[in-house]
Amino acid sequence: MTTPSCPQSPAEPPCASRRTVLRGAALAGVAGLGAAACGGKTGPKASATPTAPVDLGAVDGVPVGQARLFREERLVVSQTAPGEYKAFSAVCTHAGCVADKVENGKVRCPCHGSEFDANTGKVLQGPAGAPLPAVPVKAVGGKLIAGPEA
Repeated sequence: MTTPSCPQSPAEPPCASRRTVLRGAALAGVAGLGAAACGGKTGPKASATPTAPVDLGAVDGVPVGQARLFREERLVVSQTAPGEYKAFSAVCTHAGCVADKVENGKVRCPCHGSEFDANTGKVLQGPAGAPLPAVPVKAVGGKLIAGPEA
């Protein structure tokens, strides 16, 4: 396989090497992933709360006295007492990033360090100033359903 030669005339633009082109493509991909991770949104006007009912699986997936992050569904669900569930958006009210973990009853945002109470949605540590929005949730037939009409 032969490589076409680059023009040597000053009137024609210089050629980029294969290495330069591949490096540029790799950097563009990394930049896009970084922007997506910080944005946390799935679309230009993604809702912080579900717009339709969401099946979160078996009720035993959230033990009594604990909370669980459903990152794909952008929800946090806690079981405060047997059969009593509370759900909140996992979208940080500061910059719209999606929480990355729940530990010791705290919902953590990876972007700027905000923390929220997993049982109430209240801000425990800023920069977020507003609590996480509550989302209706209920147990139906052994499954947790969150969102409207739940």
